[in-house]
Amino acid sequence: MARTPRPPVTITSDTLDRLERLAEGSLARNPDLADRLLTELARARVLAPERMPADVAAIGSAVTFRDETMGREQTVVLVWPEDADIAAGRASVLTPIGVALIGLRAGARFTWDTRAGETRELTVLTVERADPVSPAA
Repeated sequence: MARTPRPPVTITSDTLDRLERLAEGSLARNPDLADRLLTELARARVLAPERMPADVAAIGSAVTFRDETMGREQTVVLVWPEDADIAAGRASVLTPIGVALIGLRAGARFTWDTRAGETRELTVLTVERADPVSPAA
C-alpha cells in the first residue's frame, strides 16, 4: 500500500510543551513511539490555545475516524496518559493512535502503522471538543 503523505498538524503552545516532555520522558521505554511523536511535533503549526480551531483533534477532543482498510469506524477521546482508559474510549496521546490523531483536522486522511505492524489507511471523520483545551499540568 502506498503511504499517504501526513496531513498538517496543529497544536496549542501549552499542549506542545507537555507533549515534548512526555515524549522525551518515554524515549528510553518506547523510543519508536517517542520519536514518532517528536517528529509530528517538530512539523506542527503552533497556536495560542484560544486560537485553536474546534475541528482540530486536541486533548479532550472526541475524534471519530474510519479505518479504510477494515471499513470500521471508531470514536476515541484523546487524553493525557494518566486519564487513559481504552475500555471507556479514552485513548492516551502516548499510544500509536493518539500520536497519529493529535493535531489533525476533520477530513484528514493518513497512513497509520498499528502496534501489530500492519499498515492502515485512516480518515478523520469528525472532531468534537469534549472539554476545553486545558493548560499543561
